[in-house]
Amino acid sequence: MQQIVDFILELDKLKGVTRKVKPVGLDRYENSAEHSWQLALMAASLARYAKSPVDINRVISLLLVHDIGEIDAGDTMVFVEGGWEERKAAELAGVKRIFGLLPEEQGAAFLALWLEFEDGDTAESRFAHSIDRAMPVLLNLSNEGQSWRENSVSYDRVVRRIAPEIQAGCPALWDYLEGRLEDARRMGWFGA
Repeated sequence: MQQIVDFILELDKLKGVTRKVKPVGLDRYENSAEHSWQLALMAASLARYAKSPVDINRVISLLLVHDIGEIDAGDTMVFVEGGWEERKAAELAGVKRIFGLLPEEQGAAFLALWLEFEDGDTAESRFAHSIDRAMPVLLNLSNEGQSWRENSVSYDRVVRRIAPEIQAGCPALWDYLEGRLEDARRMGWFGA
C-alpha cells in the first residue's frame, strides 16, 4: 500500500508541470495533469472516429501515462523542432524512476503502456497520438492562436507536426481541423 501511495503522491507533481497553452477562458497556462485528463475524455468521446477499432480503456490508459516523464523532464511544446531524442531519453529516465516506486509487476505494466504510446505501433497508440496532437490545436483555435503567436510557431510547422499523426489515428479529426487551421492562418493567428 505504501508504494502505491508514494507513487500517487509523486504523480501530484504533474500538476506543477506548466505547458505553453492557456485553458479556454483562463489567463494562466494549463498543466500536464489537466492535459492528460482532458485527453482521456476527448478520446472516449471520439473513439467511434478512430481509423481502426480500438480498446478505449487501453487508449485512456496510454493517455494517462504518456506525460508522466514530464515530472522529471518538463514539458516540451509539441511544435518544437529538434532535440527530441534527448527529451525522450529524459522522459524515459523519469518514467522508469516514477514507475519504479510501484511494486515491480505494476510498475512494469505502466512502463509497457508508456512505451506502447511512444512506439505508436498499435491502433490504440496511433489513436492516442492523434488525440494528443489535436488538443493543443483545439485550444489555440479557441484562443486566437495564443501559444502559436507567443512562441513564433508558423502554420507550416503546426501542420507538419500534427497532420501525419492525426491522419494515422483519426482521419475524421484531421478533416475537421484542416479547414479551421486554414481559417486561423487567414486571421493571422500564427507566429512568424
